[in-house]
Amino acid sequence: MTTPATDTTADRNPRPVGDNRQKILEATMKRFQYQGDALIEVLHKAQELYGFLSPELLGEVARRLKLPPSRVYGVATFYHFFSLAPQGEHSCTVCLGTACYVRGAAILLRELEALSGVQAGRTSADGRFSLLTARCLGACGIAPAVVLDGEVVGHADRSDLKARIQALLKREE
Repeated sequence: MTTPATDTTADRNPRPVGDNRQKILEATMKRFQYQGDALIEVLHKAQELYGFLSPELLGEVARRLKLPPSRVYGVATFYHFFSLAPQGEHSCTVCLGTACYVRGAAILLRELEALSGVQAGRTSADGRFSLLTARCLGACGIAPAVVLDGEVVGHADRSDLKARIQALLKREE
């Protein structure tokens, strides 16, 4: 008995009808004339469109910009802004640079791990919350600095941050 063939391409790369993300990314690369110098801008746009940089997406960018895949991967892993895995609906990035570290960022990170039940660098099982770290956010004057859903929180206070995260996570229950 034979089984019907399935379209494995569609299974691996499901795209809703009307999904224009690839066209938008292509237009971005065209605007920069497919120059390798535009790699960071192209990766920013790709992540904005897709939410993260999958291996397939990195490969496509490398091919279109005529760059070695190792260079594209190296750039994507060097900068903390880029993510190679799907992120949660909400994210919290704790700076662990020197200024932030000496002002309690490591303690703050441990408390956030306990509060959220998510280890640094991971996303919750339900996909609602990602806890991330950065080597430096460039906000040393307001250390410890945290980025919560894109908003920089300077002089991060444990109780204030705890209340903010609890409110975010409860809002959607």
